[in-house]
Amino acid sequence: MAGLKDIQVSDLQAISGNKILLNVSTGGLKLTEWTAQNAGFLENLTQANGALLVRGLKVMSSKQFSNILTAVFGEELINYTYRSTPRTELKANIYTATEYHSGETIPQHNEQGYSNNWPLRIGFLCILPSSQGGETPLADSRRVYEAVDPQIRKEFEDRKVMYVRNYGELDLPWSEVFQTEDKDVVEAYCKANHIKFEWLPNNGLRTRQVNNAVERHPVTDEPVWFNQAHLFHVSNLDQELKDSLLAVVGEESLPRNSYFGDGSPLDPEALAHIRQVYEKVQFTFSWEMHDLLLLDNMLYTHGRKPFSGNRKVLVGMARGHGSGM
Repeated sequence: MAGLKDIQVSDLQAISGNKILLNVSTGGLKLTEWTAQNAGFLENLTQANGALLVRGLKVMSSKQFSNILTAVFGEELINYTYRSTPRTELKANIYTATEYHSGETIPQHNEQGYSNNWPLRIGFLCILPSSQGGETPLADSRRVYEAVDPQIRKEFEDRKVMYVRNYGELDLPWSEVFQTEDKDVVEAYCKANHIKFEWLPNNGLRTRQVNNAVERHPVTDEPVWFNQAHLFHVSNLDQELKDSLLAVVGEESLPRNSYFGDGSPLDPEALAHIRQVYEKVQFTFSWEMHDLLLLDNMLYTHGRKPFSGNRKVLVGMARGHGSGM
């Protein structure tokens, strides 16, 4: 068990063959004191390893969680802007994990991988594990990149990905996504982030954004599979819901969909292959109360398995980074 200023890669224990678990002890110090002495070690280990599950800290509140992340990441946490999922904002830029129905699976993804501006660091805190299920599977984006069929990978690298979103009753309203009721603010954000926008009747909005399918890590320069084409595409829906949406609103007005960068359709079989790669590469751990999970958001994806009972996991993000497109 790692104590004070002696945290090393060799201290990590394996979960499903992946060495990410670090058991720690505060040695009788207050949480703030322990964090001040060990923040640099935790950040270095997160950078070196890509994922770090810290077990043994008694973090009790969103404020404590925010303070730990700020100390470890070395800067203030960032706001969750240009949202794609419902969350509740707590204090000090801490949010609830995605508030989808407990019966739903959240596929593997890099946080805000549909954007050209994303966090480099993301942290999770388990306040209350579910009575059954609710695990957070992880996958190494470098292994995903290597495992994707080379022909499919090259086509995505060359042609990029377009994300089309329609905001309204069938998905988050644009006021929640952009955190404003002011259309001028929305337009300014879109222009600054190379997002094409179109205002629609009944206060609707449609956006299109083209991003890379593969990025290089700013520190390691390693190529990583970094997109949400498989998640946004209509083929990600179950067949009954897909057929119903297409019949009611048509493809153009689907809440979200993905294409190649030139607007041509993606091959559902290629997307099925990508989902299979994620399934093959991912590994899972079960949450314990007070678990702290630190991720390099480019090196590791995360998801969520269905669960029963109550579950409370908090999220904070830092180090906004962009592709420069």
